[in-house]
Amino acid sequence: MPGRIQSIERAVAVLRVLAASPTRLGLGEVAGALDLPKPTAHGLLRTLCDVGFVEQESTSGKYELGRGLFELDSAPLDVNELRSRAINWCDSLAARSKASVRIGTHERGQVLVVHHVFRPDDSVQVLEVGSRLPLHACALGKVLLAYDPGARAKLSDDDLEARTWRTIISPTRVARTLELVRERGWAGEVEELATGHAGIAAPIRGNGGLVVGAVGISGPLSLLCNGAQRPDPALAVQVHDAARAISQELASAR
Repeated sequence: MPGRIQSIERAVAVLRVLAASPTRLGLGEVAGALDLPKPTAHGLLRTLCDVGFVEQESTSGKYELGRGLFELDSAPLDVNELRSRAINWCDSLAARSKASVRIGTHERGQVLVVHHVFRPDDSVQVLEVGSRLPLHACALGKVLLAYDPGARAKLSDDDLEARTWRTIISPTRVARTLELVRERGWAGEVEELATGHAGIAAPIRGNGGLVVGAVGISGPLSLLCNGAQRPDPALAVQVHDAARAISQELASAR
């Protein structure tokens, strides 16, 4: 069995020292309380500041617990911030892929569409912001199931309803599909949600690499699939690149 990780134990100890103090503490005080070299204590404090668990007062340079520590039980990211950081990248992805672009997050066992860009053609389309999709039957949902333990915990065998004849409803096959998503870093679905349509999606990561949503494209088979009726790998690369760019936008905002 793997041993305990000393750096994590020390980080928790730093948080406990700050929590027990009625006032902000300086670097020397934290190091002294834990019998740590100052460079080690400084590295721990800087890392905890970067993730929002500790804050440093600008004038005195002293430290206190950060707001991020008290937001652990709330949503990892406000959807308005997610949408604002992703708008330009979604517009670009729609233009390059010629497909509809959606951003989805997990909410109560479903995919909540929080942003939607129309396909850049003359077809009749309906705005999907606010709509809900089944986790197991769309590419956005497969991404969330693959990376979000909370989403997986909400999905029961009874939720695996067939939307088309191609919808995967076997728990074993769903589990294998999610393994493949984690292996290649993106999800695809072909006619599982709607006959004649397909989707490709990739994870959007927030602070610390936590998956906070998914971005994907959807459209007719002729647009998204290759000759073998599978998601086009070239389009998957475009989606993956857009997801990574949005993730970097979120990281730079922290």
